[in-house]
Amino acid sequence: YPDEQNEAQTLLENAIIGVAPLEATDHLGVVHRLWPVTDVNVISGVSEAMGAKPMFVADGHHRYETACNYRDQLAAEGTLDAQHPANYVMTMCVSMTDPGMIVLPTHRLFRGLPQLTSEQLQAKLGEYFTCEPGGAGPAQAHPIWEGIEFENNQGKLGLYTSADDQWTIATLSEAGRAKMAEVASDHSSDWQGLGVSILQRLILETLLGATDLPKPNYVHLVEEAVEGLTEGDDDGSKYPIAALVMPATLDHIRSISEHGERMPAKSTYFYPKLLSGLVINPLS
Repeated sequence: YPDEQNEAQTLLENAIIGVAPLEATDHLGVVHRLWPVTDVNVISGVSEAMGAKPMFVADGHHRYETACNYRDQLAAEGTLDAQHPANYVMTMCVSMTDPGMIVLPTHRLFRGLPQLTSEQLQAKLGEYFTCEPGGAGPAQAHPIWEGIEFENNQGKLGLYTSADDQWTIATLSEAGRAKMAEVASDHSSDWQGLGVSILQRLILETLLGATDLPKPNYVHLVEEAVEGLTEGDDDGSKYPIAALVMPATLDHIRSISEHGERMPAKSTYFYPKLLSGLVINPLS
């Protein structure tokens, strides 16, 4: 939710000064701290601060949709009244300007694509991308990603071809932007400009003609991509192509949502993840 001054969070932070938290440590070593706030004045203040603000479902939309479906099912059965807990869904709300909010990338290790050399891949990318060699070997992913991340360019991707063990750094050209606008005309320019949109709609579906691929192996850390390319898939086979791609930002999420669009699949990965089960909403 947008809250440039972090007003709601400040109210809560002030309310828990000196209060010992409940703590739990997850399997990644992340410490989760929980402070129950029961002061009616604080709760009213937070409600007032957030009441008029829009909310963007950044993570967990399946759970939200399931909650809505459950509510609608009870309404159709005639068992839903105004006070029924199914009218509500537990939600973790985070300010878009909270400095602790981190969005990590989701890189792709593809299955089901034909084996291509970097030269063959670049030929397929054609005039739509400016390509430069990125070096050889899975470990080269680290410096390639550092450059992409530093430049902060959604239209720049690192592409690995296992057929020749080479990386290609591909940057969207003006012709590529025009082509993307053509093949993704059902979406806004904000959606068209996302790295994951360019990868999926322009590179995979349009230029490589791959529209019905098996689910890729999604990884968030570059080291995970290196390990996957080094060790291969679960069956020992090599991933034919891998892609390092920029994550969407909170600004992207806001602008695309305001267009009434959904984000592309696996375009964000929020960290740290909220540990489920710390609080429960009983429905009976």
